[in-house]
Amino acid sequence: MTAVTTSSAGAARRIAGPLPPRPRRFVRYLRETGLLVGRGLRTIPRVPERLSDVTIQPIMFTLLFLYVFGSAIHVPGSYQDYLLPGLLGQSVAFGVIGAGVATSTDFSSGVVDRFRSLPVIRMSVISAQVIGQIIEQILGIVIVAGVGLGLGWRPHLGGGRAVELVALMLLGLFAFTWVGVLAGMLIHSSDAMQGIGFAVMLPLSFLAGTFVPISGMKLVPRAIAEWDPLSALVAAVRQVCQGTQSSGSLQLDHPVPATIAWCLLIIVVCVPLALRRFRTASA
Repeated sequence: MTAVTTSSAGAARRIAGPLPPRPRRFVRYLRETGLLVGRGLRTIPRVPERLSDVTIQPIMFTLLFLYVFGSAIHVPGSYQDYLLPGLLGQSVAFGVIGAGVATSTDFSSGVVDRFRSLPVIRMSVISAQVIGQIIEQILGIVIVAGVGLGLGWRPHLGGGRAVELVALMLLGLFAFTWVGVLAGMLIHSSDAMQGIGFAVMLPLSFLAGTFVPISGMKLVPRAIAEWDPLSALVAAVRQVCQGTQSSGSLQLDHPVPATIAWCLLIIVVCVPLALRRFRTASA
């Protein structure tokens, strides 16, 4: 009986031919990353509340500050042209919260343990997390821009400035998403991650000149705001979109180079720490 089974298996192998060669590691990495990104995006229709931070929240901020506080805030030009670039910068920075919550959820729910048991490249798991979160944040930025244009925002973007804005936003998204992924791996509770994220990012956002000019703040908050990393980001987006020049500190005098420098610093610090933490958690 064993001989018959062995001969049958050998005949089946001869008919089927040799197995195809295993793809190279880089090709596997790209393929597995794409599959995991697709897996994350397919969960959105089943859990649509995941997108509340990039859909409902930006619309709420836009309407509240434009129609409730806008009449009491005096800035040169229209308040729409001041507010909307600030909200775009805030949307980039708030990617920390979304990425952190998604990462902590995957770690605490056992999804990462499931991936660990599969023959996938470990790096593809964390790459897919970063790419998926960037895609979700891009959706939020498009919504903010669309609402702003509908409410009267008129950016002054030529071809070169539009490319500069897109590049600046993508660099900011990449940097702040890695901050969120690292925080999510350190804070395993999604509720705690959301609470801590808002407790840190919301004050920094308000101090960044997103809604009111930094020059009108009192001495202590103004000193903090002038060196807030989000202040450089908001000022850079405002300068590219509207041509508005800010002042008050070295980074506000040169917001675009300062934003690039902050993002590169964040990437250099957070990416190795996140990869090390992921390898430790997966060991």
